[in-house]
Amino acid sequence: MIQTRTPEQTSFRQHLIDPETCIRCNTCESRCPTKAISHDRNYVVDPERCTYCMRCVRPCPTGAVDHWFIVDRPYSVQDQLAWSKLPDPSRSSAVEDVPDAFDEEALKLLEDAHEAMGGPGKAPESASKPQVNVYTRTNPAKATVTGNIRITAEGSASNVHHIIVDFGAVQFPYLEGQSVGVIPPGIDLDGRPHTMRLYSIASARDGERPNTNNMALAVKRIVQRDDGGREVRGIASNWLCDLQPGETVEIVGPFGSTFLMPEDPDTDLLMICTGTGVSLFRGFTHRRRRTCPNARGRLFLFYGARSADELPYFGPLQGYVQSELHRELVYSRSTGSEKEYVQDRLRRRAADVAELLRKDKTHIYVCGLRGLEDGVEAALTDIGREHGIDWKTLRPELRRTGRLHIEVY
Repeated sequence: MIQTRTPEQTSFRQHLIDPETCIRCNTCESRCPTKAISHDRNYVVDPERCTYCMRCVRPCPTGAVDHWFIVDRPYSVQDQLAWSKLPDPSRSSAVEDVPDAFDEEALKLLEDAHEAMGGPGKAPESASKPQVNVYTRTNPAKATVTGNIRITAEGSASNVHHIIVDFGAVQFPYLEGQSVGVIPPGIDLDGRPHTMRLYSIASARDGERPNTNNMALAVKRIVQRDDGGREVRGIASNWLCDLQPGETVEIVGPFGSTFLMPEDPDTDLLMICTGTGVSLFRGFTHRRRRTCPNARGRLFLFYGARSADELPYFGPLQGYVQSELHRELVYSRSTGSEKEYVQDRLRRRAADVAELLRKDKTHIYVCGLRGLEDGVEAALTDIGREHGIDWKTLRPELRRTGRLHIEVY
């Protein structure tokens, strides 16, 4: 969790400014509402005044202000004024760290999503550095809906919408694998504002088309029945799915600092998902296709749904040749075929999966409904046993090196 900022405490997250890349433009100091930032030789942050409001981060022209360290004892203003560069982790106890979020509610949602992995993971070594919580509840980004279409078959039980929002002249920096927060308008039955919902970004960082300042979200409309048979409609999902082009929505974030894709084109990505969990992998696929179309590393997608009609992005997925994106589409309730889940398909492709597990540049991603991870890990254990690989030994090594990522909800 985010620490309260008591200078005497241990394991303190401290905001610092890089004196090497800072151009002394005074933008950060002029935006700081608590006067935590000041300058003399360097621009520095007072740890007793900084509230992590992020108002200084977005306008910084060089990114010098976007540095966060875990320290045993906060560096004083005097310490920072004497620096010529940021602390070297190899020579001190300070460790540079980007949190998943500075918003307590968003952080709790991500902690729950990562619980199956045993806690927060580690970003891939070659991943780009993420920015988090650039836009806050009190200062959200305002975006305009430019598209909202259903991407599962009409009449199917799963109603998923592809929603495109445009930020206009406002820059909203995000990476593939991150999420954003939305807060539905209005109040709940207790008279309080609705809680935040997180949605995975379904686009590459440069937008739906290259160099467009927009992003897409895949949102499943939630309509259920309570014990009395009455219809219960999800507040956020139905609000989003009903948005019309031209309407505006306030967006907070982005959030997430570890479920990111490697930039190394030699890496293989094994992506395992169900339902709207494919959103993140759509962004991964677009990024690799745009930046490294001839990459040696390959993309493998094991994607499960009840039927083809309920599979989001079923049509667009057919536009990829297998050499670009190797697809294993799996259906658990398809008429006239044997019931199959993604873990069953992993076992059927055991030889190919084992080959990936043996490579030191394979990254494994799991995203979907909670419980998916249990079946996947059981399949990987079985595949490892069959092919002489100890998954229980390999798993912590993959996590330690930023090559295993699990996000379930």
